[in-house]
Amino acid sequence: MSDKTFVDTNILVYARDAGDPQKHQIAKSLMEDLWKSGLGRISTQVCGEYFVTVTGKLSRPMTSQAAWEDIEDLAAWKPVAVDMGILRVARHVQNRYGLGWWDSAVVAAASHEGCSTILTEDLNAGQDYLGVKAVNPFA
Repeated sequence: MSDKTFVDTNILVYARDAGDPQKHQIAKSLMEDLWKSGLGRISTQVCGEYFVTVTGKLSRPMTSQAAWEDIEDLAAWKPVAVDMGILRVARHVQNRYGLGWWDSAVVAAASHEGCSTILTEDLNAGQDYLGVKAVNPFA
């Protein structure tokens, strides 16, 4: 990877949770590459979604302390804050592409950060959203 890459919540979750071994290995490898390259990007929204998911929605949830330590580590990526500017772009994305609100906010944050791709399984793989291409690493 040589361009900034936005990481959606599900990729972070799969990288941490081995419940699906194949997705876990793929996501873990992607995250390792992004840590080495310094090209990973996230938003405060993704951090919050990650915390809620890994502490309450997994069959074997993490402790809140362990999840928080992950978020503190991810702070090195300087998560983009979801402010009114991001929300306005998210509204535009929602209207233009017909995405749900939270996915629209992810696209807006990725665009704001100048990312070329979003790693996610929630968007249409290959689709360009405001110049950011959705990539499903599990496809």
